Amino acid sequence: MTSASDAEHTRLAQANAGEQPWRAWGPYLSERAWGTVREDYSEHGTAWDYFPHDWARSRAYRWNEDGMGGVCDDRQTFCFALALWNGQDPILKERMFGLGGDGGNHGEDVKEYWWYEDSTPTHSFMRWRYHYPQAAFPYDDLVAVNAARGRDETEYELVDTGVFDEDRYWAVTVDYAKASPTDMCIVVNVANRGPDTATLHVLPTLWFRNTWSWGLPGRDQVPVLTGGDGRLVGEHWVLGQIVLQGEGDPTVLCCDNETNTQRLWGLAGRSEYPKDGINDHVVDGADTVNPDLTGTKGALHYKLSVPAGGEMWIRLRLTLTAPPPGDEAPPLLDLGKDFDKVVAARRAEADAYFAALTPKRATREEAAVLRKAIAGLMWGKQFYHFDVEQWLGGDPASVPPPAGRKHGRNSAWWHMNSFDVISMPDPWEYPWYAAWDLAFHCVTLARVDPEFAKQQVLLLLREWYMHPNGQIPAYEWAFGDVNPPVHAWAALRVFEIDGGRDYDFLARVMHKLLLNFTWWVNRKDINGNNVFEGGFLGLDNVGPFDRSAALPVAGVLEQSDGTGWMAMYALNLLDMAVRLAEHDHAYEDVATKFFEHFAYIAAAAYHQGLWDEEDSFFYDQLRLPDGSTVPLKVRSVVGLLPLAATTTLSSRTLGRLPELAARLRWFLTNKPAYADVVGARRLSGDGLKRRLLSMVGPEQIVRILARMLDEEEFLSQYGLRTLSRRHLDKPFTVELGGQEFTVGYEPAESTSGLFGGNSNWRGPIWMPTNYLLICALRDYAAFFGDDLVIEHPTRSGKKRTLNEVADDLSDRLISLFVPDAWGRRPMYGACELFQNHPDWKDLIAFPEYFHGDNGAGLGAWHQTGWTALVADLILTTRR
Repeated sequence: MTSASDAEHTRLAQANAGEQPWRAWGPYLSERAWGTVREDYSEHGTAWDYFPHDWARSRAYRWNEDGMGGVCDDRQTFCFALALWNGQDPILKERMFGLGGDGGNHGEDVKEYWWYEDSTPTHSFMRWRYHYPQAAFPYDDLVAVNAARGRDETEYELVDTGVFDEDRYWAVTVDYAKASPTDMCIVVNVANRGPDTATLHVLPTLWFRNTWSWGLPGRDQVPVLTGGDGRLVGEHWVLGQIVLQGEGDPTVLCCDNETNTQRLWGLAGRSEYPKDGINDHVVDGADTVNPDLTGTKGALHYKLSVPAGGEMWIRLRLTLTAPPPGDEAPPLLDLGKDFDKVVAARRAEADAYFAALTPKRATREEAAVLRKAIAGLMWGKQFYHFDVEQWLGGDPASVPPPAGRKHGRNSAWWHMNSFDVISMPDPWEYPWYAAWDLAFHCVTLARVDPEFAKQQVLLLLREWYMHPNGQIPAYEWAFGDVNPPVHAWAALRVFEIDGGRDYDFLARVMHKLLLNFTWWVNRKDINGNNVFEGGFLGLDNVGPFDRSAALPVAGVLEQSDGTGWMAMYALNLLDMAVRLAEHDHAYEDVATKFFEHFAYIAAAAYHQGLWDEEDSFFYDQLRLPDGSTVPLKVRSVVGLLPLAATTTLSSRTLGRLPELAARLRWFLTNKPAYADVVGARRLSGDGLKRRLLSMVGPEQIVRILARMLDEEEFLSQYGLRTLSRRHLDKPFTVELGGQEFTVGYEPAESTSGLFGGNSNWRGPIWMPTNYLLICALRDYAAFFGDDLVIEHPTRSGKKRTLNEVADDLSDRLISLFVPDAWGRRPMYGACELFQNHPDWKDLIAFPEYFHGDNGAGLGAWHQTGWTALVADLILTTRR
């Protein structure tokens, strides 16, 4: 009999073996589909304006769906989510509200509070929580006040409006427990935190994604939902029969997942009872639901009167009850003892799973952070559908897109066709994948579901994602933008975490990355001097001007981070080739190629002027048409990232790969100019001779770390700042083309708006760049051992080994999330509700980045996937 601690591992094994599809249903329903590129058919690409929040309840989506705390199958055939109404709002609460790039004073920003409290890797048990005001939701107030605020002011949040005063809100929790891969027991808990009895309308909603109204040949078949007796029964020709059954005696409401063209454009539509029919019926009493109880969208309407401080529960069961065509008589679903047994068992198994995962040295608070970081990653998995060629050309039954679309955004990516579950950067603010975000997600994902992590690494390298020229798509707003090349690094990390045995995975990754590396060399080294460009490279607002836009003068921007990323990329591919060559000698030539290519790139950073000997730092520089250069002496993470380009070769490895060893000896003998980047050698504690390959030599390491670990520059109490604090008093200024460009340290959002949108920052602490630098320190420590000690912090007089420094930086990042000596979580800043209220203070979010001085969470706030790297830090340092 399987023990509680082994049950989740058994489910994962069954899913991986294809025996049981435990991953088939999950939290793959987005938190936001409106305001996205996929849904934007405007002339000028104004996605937020073309499909605003106000239209979302009335307009059928083309490419995906959204909802609150919802689930769907991995093809998004059906969707289930929660809708609520407090009796005061002008609309049902069916999806989260927030402001677009032009509406928020710091870019896109959701104005709601919800948390991903729990999820196992197979989603056998999940928990989602939301706090809903009992007073009317202040939509207009949030819009008006944020619009009036400038970039130098804080954001106006929901908590600032006063709607949570006197605890007048609902705490709504949804638990999901799988009885089988396609049988979910659902418990909705509604708690009245206010001082008075109050009424809440709860509407568990089931619907089919609209795939039939676009006029595509052979895709016009319409599924059907039928209501009655406290349940909804769905019939779909691919899915089969699905039943949503609720306890008690809810009112069943049905309409169609079709656009309300009458409301939006004054035109007759396809359905008499369109998508917003349930909303209009509940809120306004309108006759807008189908009296025949059929449609493609349905809800079970509960009206709960809950006393002050009280709570109520609703049991629901969502089950696939028959295979296609699904026209059998639907069975009654158990909502009694069997239901309770399943919920209790899955909750206990989730507890046991995370107890076994958590290191014994982790504190109780750290264990909670670990569990919720994993939960957020699991809830961040979203169904993503986007056929770019179809989007560019439009659908037969729709108004043709404007002609300019064929030459505008993403027009060069017509080959791309996505239809997958992908780990998203954030389910609301970034409900589309980003290549380098995904790479970091996979590192933590590999800790709990290595097969899914490997699938995600491989996905963007497949021929229907990767451009024929070898470029990896960046993100939905501009697939052709350039994200840092971290896919190889992530693949190696996933390979190692998984036990270092899946050589087939490593080979598949490497074959495709050879194409991508060649794209970089051909496209992003304009002068052919092994110094790279690349544009913003994810570090949006860190320079004096937008690095992705046209330069203010003629010339080329040669980038320290671009060059460092490429040196790291070459070493990652060298590591891959070395590992594969020990099983297949055909890879030995590839290893030799990347060894030499790394040497050329690393040396070029010095020969071409990116390294500043006087400042002991790497800087970007402008290379002008006459060959002269203008150094851009901004001390930022751009100059720290070359530290990440490092690896070691042992005498054991070179003994197994004699051709690589011979080539290395020849190279150093005949090209001594490269000895600084491949020359350091030492005898390690295990008796093996090791050679350090690093863009940063032993002397430079100490000098750069003196900058990085200086509390007056990069080192904060909570990690490493993106921009040196020295620029607070000494901003960098350069005059180019008659214009003056300045960079000054700002610990939170930038007041410049240089890059726009949510990329409006200079100086905060970013988890991914911190994590890369911590990994680099551990790589150097593996070479130097305890022989290299440095002063940490700079000028403190304390000497520490590199591993001790890595541990300390990890602790600083972990401390963002756990209560300090005063019981305050730094990430919640000055918000007293989150710091002190017993119902709020233990709910943990995972913001995009953090204030460079006080650690307050900033940017995308509630669940940013790469911030879940804190889980990996806990697992590493507490073992």
